[in-house]
Amino acid sequence: MINVLIVEDDPMVAKFNRIYLEQISGFSLIGIASSIKEAWEIIEEQEVELILLDLYVNNENGLDLVSELRAKRIETDVIVVSSANDQSSIQTALRYGAVDYLMKPFDFDRFKEALLQYADQFNQLKAEALKQEQVDQLFLNRSKEPLGEQEELPKGITKPTYKKVFQEINQLSGWFSTAELSDASAISRVSLRKYLRYLEEQGMVESRVSYEGTGRPLNQFRLSQKGNEYFMSLLSE
Repeated sequence: MINVLIVEDDPMVAKFNRIYLEQISGFSLIGIASSIKEAWEIIEEQEVELILLDLYVNNENGLDLVSELRAKRIETDVIVVSSANDQSSIQTALRYGAVDYLMKPFDFDRFKEALLQYADQFNQLKAEALKQEQVDQLFLNRSKEPLGEQEELPKGITKPTYKKVFQEINQLSGWFSTAELSDASAISRVSLRKYLRYLEEQGMVESRVSYEGTGRPLNQFRLSQKGNEYFMSLLSE
């Protein structure tokens, strides 16, 4: 079992992370910390293999925890779970060795993918010696290559529809909801969710949660800089 510590100061988010984690075999939740201090108390008392880490914990920077872990040579891995989508946070997380970065809000499928990929890496590294193909899988995530550079697309994703979705997103400009994109493209919301999830994984779109007049959370998206650049390449095909 892989021992997991959740570091999250939002009780509701911590609850959902726990519920998600309990649905994936091979992992054991050993604690939930709502502050960096609480996190250290658990780390010092128990063996923690993986931390699900929010970057902003009670006005503290979660990356400081990662930095100190590395300085003390504590062999604990980190998956960042945060709403922070700025370049500095993401780049710093990568430099500190975060194995994945989940942007809030995320669905169970993306959470499960992150945990299973980590479990695969964790188990492979138990071997005394690895083959080049195994090392490639650890250091190169080829599933994240842009469309057109992959030999196969994920199930349910077709290139013509992918292009159409891209074109409609570009026409909308700025932040948009799944419903707005569905109205513009005449593609069902169910289908669009698959494409938007895939686009976000590729870094082509970015997301946020907006609380409008109703007070209810609304997921919104917009084309990223990488997406804008790739859209221009699609037009030239």
